[in-house]
Amino acid sequence: MAFGPPAGSPFAGPSASQTSAAAGLPFAGMPTELADRAEAILDAEPTHPEPDVEFSQVDYDREPFTLRRFLWPHRLGLLGAFALVLVETLALQAGPLLTQIGLDRAIVPRDVGMLVLVAFAYLGAVGANVVASTARISYTGRLGERLMERLRVRVFTHLQRQSLDFFTREKVGVLLTRMTSDIDALAALFQDGLVNLAVQALTLIVITIVLTALNPALAAITLLAVVPAMVLLTLWFRSASEVGYTRVRERIAEVLADLSESLAGMRVITATNRRHHNVIHHANVVGGHRDANLYASTVGAVYGPTSEAIGVAGQAVLLLIGGRMVLDGTLTVGELFAFLLYLTAFFAPIQQLVQLYTVYQQGQAALAKLRDLLGTEPSVPEAPDAVALPPIDGRIELRDVRFAYDGQLGGSTEALRGIDLVISPGETLAIVGPTGAGKSTAAKLISRFHDPTAGTITIDGHDITGVTLHSLRSQLGIVPQEPFLFNGSIADNVGFARPGATPAEIVDACEQVGLTALLDRLPDGIDSLVHERGASLSSGERQLLALARAFLARPRVLILDEATSNLDLASETLIERALDRVLEGRTAVIIAHRLATAMRADRIALIDQGRLTELGTHDELVAAGGHYAAMFATWEAAAGR
Repeated sequence: MAFGPPAGSPFAGPSASQTSAAAGLPFAGMPTELADRAEAILDAEPTHPEPDVEFSQVDYDREPFTLRRFLWPHRLGLLGAFALVLVETLALQAGPLLTQIGLDRAIVPRDVGMLVLVAFAYLGAVGANVVASTARISYTGRLGERLMERLRVRVFTHLQRQSLDFFTREKVGVLLTRMTSDIDALAALFQDGLVNLAVQALTLIVITIVLTALNPALAAITLLAVVPAMVLLTLWFRSASEVGYTRVRERIAEVLADLSESLAGMRVITATNRRHHNVIHHANVVGGHRDANLYASTVGAVYGPTSEAIGVAGQAVLLLIGGRMVLDGTLTVGELFAFLLYLTAFFAPIQQLVQLYTVYQQGQAALAKLRDLLGTEPSVPEAPDAVALPPIDGRIELRDVRFAYDGQLGGSTEALRGIDLVISPGETLAIVGPTGAGKSTAAKLISRFHDPTAGTITIDGHDITGVTLHSLRSQLGIVPQEPFLFNGSIADNVGFARPGATPAEIVDACEQVGLTALLDRLPDGIDSLVHERGASLSSGERQLLALARAFLARPRVLILDEATSNLDLASETLIERALDRVLEGRTAVIIAHRLATAMRADRIALIDQGRLTELGTHDELVAAGGHYAAMFATWEAAAGR
């Protein structure tokens, strides 16, 4: 097989990077002054140890994600935090009681010594509260950041575990919401919600105990006038706010999804003059988020002032009844004053609980979304008893393979219908056929991006569903129609599949596929930065980098999905020259859009409407006079041959 270009083939003009350089524009570089500042910032950064992260397709936590299970490994640390909460609360609520003692035992009897003692006790309580509060906030803050780091890594790891159809179903913006605002809401629930909830709840308990100890009858009258009304109001707020904050989480996901899609499709938006319409559409999406927030804010606006009104009414009842008891001599002025202070302090936690319940509702909504995400199983699972695939020769067999994307065989959704095919080791097979015939689906099944709905696929006699995904894909190389380049250097992108590759190996891979001229032209060679998605490179250069990446990975089987379909003649010539080197000694499956590529393969398989209708060499298929022969005749006529 020969993929080299015909002698004297013409080449295209300058690439995008050459044009940028000629215009004096940097090649994805950074101005010198900014580079110096960036280096200074990096030098000041603390060093972090390499994280110890385990990744498994089989052995991972499948239990439903709940707050209790998430916090349980840190229960001892949380107990320490609650101990600090107890000290903080007791120290804070000692104030009104010390005020009562100061009034009744120092000011009224004019006992200066007792007054000084009470004053020092008050200062000691304030100091204890400050120390305990500072320690609690610092401790829970550090613990919370560790928990959130662990959760972010867990969510990201689970996304890496998912199969390709998951990313086809889910919008990028929605997944970004799970990783950002949902985890932030859960962080707020832990750092500002749960611990403060303990503070406020304990405050209510302490105040209730103290009020009962001071005067049980007055405490009962006061609480009975306040608590039932607050309970009813809180029950209403709970149901109304739960609806509101769930709606807010859904709307912010829609906002981020629309933003992400618009940014990714900006070229199409600009080319079709859709900018004005997109602004209108995004304004409508943002308006939905605004409406959801307004609803939640309205619910809170009703609850807050109403609870304050109940508190004022309770103070009025206390002043009326307590004042009468003072006049009757059954209650001291200090006790009445302590009651009023404690009742004010009683409603302060309730107001805090209103805000905390908002945080709680947001956190619960985020928790539900994360639970759904972490509960999603990969559609292409690795068997628990999967074995490592040994080094392969590259014999691929498809036996009665059928596949439907919705899992239902029969009907128009069935992409492949009973494919039987054997590819010998070292053979290059081109798969051709009409658009939508199932060519790319066959390649995806061999790569195990999907599993067949029926039938089996084996490599060297090993059913690919029974081997580990890592051992399978480490021996497969895949070059898609639209190669993806990551933000980083050329070395980062070429060495992506082999992180331990040396610079010499990366340079050699680039030279093998014909990128020597590009490396010589760039200011830093393989260390030159690449714009996001490789925007500063031509289509041919991006595809050559993808081939260099595949070459460096040293796969035994190479799959190319229409790798030359979007290239001009000169770029296609370069790619075909590179393929001569990359495919040497390897089994290759090429999804061919152009017959010029297919006819150089060892054999050609024609798939039409999901069925393998023709199989043979180029000459054999042309001689057979079938569908392939008709395609070839059309191609020759169009090429003027």
